[in-house]
Amino acid sequence: MIKIMHLITDLATGGAEVMLYKVLSCLDRSQFQNSVVSMTDRGSLGDKIETLQVPVFTLGLRRGMPDPRALFRLLRLLRAERPHILQTWLYHSDLLGLAAGRLARVPVVAWNTRCSDMDLREYPKLTSVVLRTLVWLSMFPDVVIYNSNAGQLFHQCLGYRPRKSSMIPNGFDLDEFRPDPDARFWFRKELGLSPVAPLVGLVARYDPMKDHENFLRAAASVVKQRPGIHFVLVGRGVDGSNQGLITEIRNHNISLNLHLLGTRHDIRNIMPALDMLVLSSAFGEGFPNVLGEAMAAGVPCIVTNVGDAPKIVGDTGRVVHAKDADGLAAAIREVVDMPAEERGRLGRAARRRIEECFSLASVVRQYEGLYRELTASLPESQFPSSLLLQQRPHTACPRTSERLHQNPDKSDL
Repeated sequence: MIKIMHLITDLATGGAEVMLYKVLSCLDRSQFQNSVVSMTDRGSLGDKIETLQVPVFTLGLRRGMPDPRALFRLLRLLRAERPHILQTWLYHSDLLGLAAGRLARVPVVAWNTRCSDMDLREYPKLTSVVLRTLVWLSMFPDVVIYNSNAGQLFHQCLGYRPRKSSMIPNGFDLDEFRPDPDARFWFRKELGLSPVAPLVGLVARYDPMKDHENFLRAAASVVKQRPGIHFVLVGRGVDGSNQGLITEIRNHNISLNLHLLGTRHDIRNIMPALDMLVLSSAFGEGFPNVLGEAMAAGVPCIVTNVGDAPKIVGDTGRVVHAKDADGLAAAIREVVDMPAEERGRLGRAARRRIEECFSLASVVRQYEGLYRELTASLPESQFPSSLLLQQRPHTACPRTSERLHQNPDKSDL
């Protein structure tokens, strides 16, 4: 039984957090015993993780306010739980986890890096300080896991020099995200639209990385020539309380064509209702979860050439330059004007690509293989037989749709 403690910045429903949940839901429980520590609070995923019989602990940190007491709280947890692997997720937990893991003599410390070319000018100075510190310390963890080739290259250019690196992409539950012909009708009914109204989605929290401004410019250009098209925006901060966003929408004169839904807990139901998904990111993406979710639902995608998005989409969608509103508008018009059968062909090809390359089962097998490799040389004394008495019954990988209605992706910081 390999004991793994996962340390993560928070448990809000974002890309890294959801991927952690999915990995936990499918790891072989006869071989791996997990616990989770959130540096902040339980967030929206704490209770869901505990339904997997995985204990959740919190350190009580507040964002943007370093607190040395968190180190001592984590040290107490590590000494009580005695994991074989401390798996950290995201920059701040990488730093805290390395310090605590070495002080507590955890046999293996693994970092999990989830983003690519971050524009740190758009984020608090503390994030920049943390990242520069991680560059200096990158040779000390036992492995650095990346979820994208772009992310690995970016961090190597920054100066990351890990002892070992591994690239494990995001994985997707093909039962949870799948085509659903009925979704088109009920979702348009909810929005008060005709069943034949073209519908374009942007599923992303409000953040400079996601570049809502460029998306709105492109949408305004499309509406001038295709007045019947509608756009739906989903994500944290994308609602009527965001006065900056509302002002932008009014300035572009597209209020009648735009639907702001904010945070939703039924993304798996919304995805197959779209005619296309747009990912307008300006920088920083590694492997965007929403892209894989839309493709698994059989939805064509238009993406910017940021991170691994172009490689993920392949020839099943369209790729445009970042911050190019005209190019984005042209791609949207092209896909909207396609015959329904042609859009359907792209959507079916997108789902096949996820099936062949990014299924959740294959990704979890990669994590399991890496964890076994990292602990293979540990002495038998590290695995007392009493652990077997704590073993939880092994079940097949559950359908994550039964436990989690996934929310939009967010910056993997």
